[in-house]
Amino acid sequence: MISRNTKNVLVVSFGFLLLFTAYGGLQSLQSSLNAEEGMGVISLSVIYGAIILSSMFLPPIMIKNLGCKWTIVICMGCYVAYSFGNLSPGWASLMSTSAILGLGGSPLWSAKCTYLTISGNMQGQKDNKKSQDIINQYFGLFFFIFQSSAVWGNLMSSLIFGQDSNIVEIPEENLEYCGAGLCIENFTTAGNTTRPAKRLVDTLLGCYIGVGLLAIIFVAVFLDNIDRDQAREFRKNKGNVSFCNTFLATFKLLRNPKLLLLIPLTMYSGFEQSFLSSEFTKNYVTCALGIHYVGFVMICFGATNSLSSFAFGRLAEYTGRIALFCLAALINLGCILGLLFWGPHPDQLPVFFVIPALWGMADAVWQTQTNALYGILFAEHKEAAFANYRMWESLGFVIAFAYSTYICLSTKIYIVLAVLALTMVTYLYVEYWEYKNPTAQVASMLNSEKNDLKEENVVKINENINEKYVINQTQL
Repeated sequence: MISRNTKNVLVVSFGFLLLFTAYGGLQSLQSSLNAEEGMGVISLSVIYGAIILSSMFLPPIMIKNLGCKWTIVICMGCYVAYSFGNLSPGWASLMSTSAILGLGGSPLWSAKCTYLTISGNMQGQKDNKKSQDIINQYFGLFFFIFQSSAVWGNLMSSLIFGQDSNIVEIPEENLEYCGAGLCIENFTTAGNTTRPAKRLVDTLLGCYIGVGLLAIIFVAVFLDNIDRDQAREFRKNKGNVSFCNTFLATFKLLRNPKLLLLIPLTMYSGFEQSFLSSEFTKNYVTCALGIHYVGFVMICFGATNSLSSFAFGRLAEYTGRIALFCLAALINLGCILGLLFWGPHPDQLPVFFVIPALWGMADAVWQTQTNALYGILFAEHKEAAFANYRMWESLGFVIAFAYSTYICLSTKIYIVLAVLALTMVTYLYVEYWEYKNPTAQVASMLNSEKNDLKEENVVKINENINEKYVINQTQL
């Protein structure tokens, strides 16, 4: 029988699975589906630019007033609006729905992270276990279920687009422009950039909209409102609480040096995800194989990401965070160097699947461990901390998508490589600082463990004294 907290984590996880089955599949296709004038990539830039703006102000206000549950439900509706915008893609419809999605993006993820952290703390107290271990497990469970959305969303797109009768053979001379040798001026003549038939696109979008609406209903019906009392109390006393303090909570947390040092790590999460979903799918998969292969290739990413998230969430209890972060960095380094020198060709089909599979393993670490790290280091300011997480991660997305149509792929690869190097330097310094000066929550847990050990030692000493006393009495 699972606990109530675990049940709630499962509801959140499956709700996000349904929602991002639609959005994740659509995001992977934007650079190829709406390639005209870079409209698809620009729409993604607008999304993450709006997420940055919403991260600055909205999450603490919405979560404290509405509670985590209803913040999640309302913001899910913003994601469904984006699918509607793609039904008739134009600059007005696509950019406006992108902005709506972005405004809901940060409160959605901040509410989810806050909900999982609260649930982990409650379950830790109930089971008399370390809260950070339960939080790690909950984030691992969430990403295990959530990341599989890439499998289902991309499977839908590949099966539907695979019915297109316009699929053509890619000329051999065009393949030389695929990969790191591809610059934007050459891409118009390279690869298979034909847009699938409109009826197939509409069929896919109809499926995505239906799945998104199902996600909203599922969460609204089955998720417990665990912070309802706190939200009601905040609304009741908000006249006594400084509005500016709540409104600007995200910025105030930037005075924490540890948060500042985590910015490169958080931004790298945006860089590496955008690189795979935009550059790899467009410049390697679509260029050499065709758009109908994008979904199949990204399924490998989603499957390994899902399984690795679950495994790493539990493994962190035994290995610690540092080992997992170093493993992810080495995997990404190997993939980045491979992409820099590899010239993709249809005859090398397995390589197209191996690289996203390895990338999924690394991304599982960046997602589960970074979220858990924020929840542990900033436990007293969860809403503002996770709003900062979404803000800086989104800035990574915005920068990566913004320069996507202006510089060569080889330059983009070097940029990702440089950000990865900076990320590991600043992250390891945060871990060193945390080791020397643990946060209040971590320090209290350590003191509690020390006290428990002392109590155990006292009990053992008393038992030994009693045994000796019994022996002496027997001898007498």
